[in-house]
Amino acid sequence: MSGHSKWAQIKRQKGANDAKRGAVFTKVAREIAIAARAGGGDPDGNFKLRLAIEKARGVNMPMENIKRAIDRATGGAEAEQFEEITYEGYGPGGVAILVETATDNRNRTAADVRAIFTKHGGQLAGGGAVAWQFEARGQITIPREGQDADEVALLAIDAGAEDVDTDADPLEVYTAPTDLEAVRRQLESAGVRIETAELTMQAKNTIEVDASRARANLRLIEHLEDHDDVQRVTANFEIPDEVMAEAASA
Repeated sequence: MSGHSKWAQIKRQKGANDAKRGAVFTKVAREIAIAARAGGGDPDGNFKLRLAIEKARGVNMPMENIKRAIDRATGGAEAEQFEEITYEGYGPGGVAILVETATDNRNRTAADVRAIFTKHGGQLAGGGAVAWQFEARGQITIPREGQDADEVALLAIDAGAEDVDTDADPLEVYTAPTDLEAVRRQLESAGVRIETAELTMQAKNTIEVDASRARANLRLIEHLEDHDDVQRVTANFEIPDEVMAEAASA
């Protein structure tokens, strides 16, 4: 399992932090706004908006908040405008890190991201420095409870999925980015219960780091993800089991 996948698993195990719910709503609202601004406010004709709305529902964002984010993004010249910028850098031990952001002030965000990297033993790099080590993929997660992992895997492959991790909890289905919606629809039609469906980045290969550097990278990632402008962080390191257990129980 990649470092990013394990980090996502840690966050699921720890559960949602009510104190940060406002920050979560801010991030999801920006994702909705960007999708609506680019492809229109109708989720039936805007795949990315539909995914963003589903993510919002997954964190119990009220429908009025969702509608307000769409309205603000599609309000003409006065509409809120956010720019998507991906930053690249290295964490302790040479770990490659991608930081995807949505910002209305690129200078502020760049300065803040650089400061977080520096403070936590990392280094912000130039464009193209580490992006080649990652690839865009569609990811669908499926709760294990009440579903046969092998059957789900067969259904997913038949639907056009590229890979299925039946050892993960929840189950993870990977697709080409353009096939995500079709695979999701086919799985749902077959009665498979979907937890999440999103476009993501995945490390092509991972590197091993010792426990100390793994902890340092997790701290760096956590502080990056706490920033309001940061939508997602992806890294390419393996997390030792002992560190995984520590982080999950913290």
